[in-house]
Amino acid sequence: MADAGAFRLSEVTLDESIGRSTPDVEHERAVAIFDLIEENSFEPVGHGGGPYKLQLSLVDSKLVFTITLEDDAAVATHILSLTPFRRIVKDYFMICESYYEAIRSSTPSQIEAIDMGRRGIHNEGSQTLMDRLNGKITIDFDTARRLFTLVCVLHWRG
Repeated sequence: MADAGAFRLSEVTLDESIGRSTPDVEHERAVAIFDLIEENSFEPVGHGGGPYKLQLSLVDSKLVFTITLEDDAAVATHILSLTPFRRIVKDYFMICESYYEAIRSSTPSQIEAIDMGRRGIHNEGSQTLMDRLNGKITIDFDTARRLFTLVCVLHWRG
């Protein structure tokens, strides 16, 4: 059995063909990738261990997880329908826009209330991602949260 440190991501990339987005979205992307690399739990079911590299992309309105080892040897590719995420992502985008507007002009209590709602929707998306990856990739909730942020960034660009 491989050690627990082998079940982690060492690199995460997003499909760059989609292009760049707003500075706020790009900041979210950079922070999510940094945090994800720093601390994650990522175990492709049935694989002996990494560390792993992950490329996230959108192909034909589907989310594609391409997993390789650090030497680029293929591990697995998982394709998920985005349908279960559509409402959550839409709600998340709307509340993020409200949040970014609020931090420029609202009171701290208003910002905190919007941020609580934002975190709640983010948690819902993270749990949905964990559920959709069940039986394919085992991840913890913090890893799911960071990956959901990246799913949103991809979707926002796409």
